[in-house]
Amino acid sequence: MTFVQIIDLKTSRAEDLNRLMDQWVETTKGKRTATHSIVGKDRSDSSHVVEIVEFPSYDVAMRNSQLPETDRIFKEMVALCDEMPTFTDLDVVRDEALYKANCRRLFELLGAEGEMPPLDEVVAESYHDHDPNNEQDTIGMDALRREAEMWRQGFDFDFEINDQIAEGDRVCTRWTWNATHTGDFMGLQPTGMTVAMTGMTVYRCREDGKIVEGWWQYDLLGLMGMLGAVEA
Repeated sequence: MTFVQIIDLKTSRAEDLNRLMDQWVETTKGKRTATHSIVGKDRSDSSHVVEIVEFPSYDVAMRNSQLPETDRIFKEMVALCDEMPTFTDLDVVRDEALYKANCRRLFELLGAEGEMPPLDEVVAESYHDHDPNNEQDTIGMDALRREAEMWRQGFDFDFEINDQIAEGDRVCTRWTWNATHTGDFMGLQPTGMTVAMTGMTVYRCREDGKIVEGWWQYDLLGLMGMLGAVEA
């Protein structure tokens, strides 16, 4: 689960504090585990500064806090403050930007050239896929890879992402699939034809951003018609 720490402080020496933060980043290069950091200043009180630091997890954040450099910088930061800083620790339970990015990344991985990359960076091992063109749902990482390889063996393709809408733990992606029929697909020998198909996929993500469930809508019959397998 992504972890965020909010550091709230008061200081009349903001420039010195900025230099100290730059020094901390430099001295912990290769060791610091934070993935993102934002510093903001209160519009109504220039001495009120808030830093928001993101980590992949609480455990990773604790490793960062145990660095000798972090301890030294903290003492120097306190000396620059008008009063003791306060810390708020937050477990992120909803991050729609992360969910959208991971869904977009999955489409990239599915259409990657050469051997298909591992999917576990964005997909949960227990992934459950709903596709109305399949007699049974696809359940589990291995089954998902087999389903993807069937398409990859039949086509060289990529996805163009047209729209993404996120709400809560769901991400809806409208996409265009552009492909060349280069191999056997559902018993149809390669035609060399260039084809395109539009569709939408709704993914459900868990708190760490991994995709756990998907629902697909696309026109397989229309695709087979373009390939001459059925009457258009």
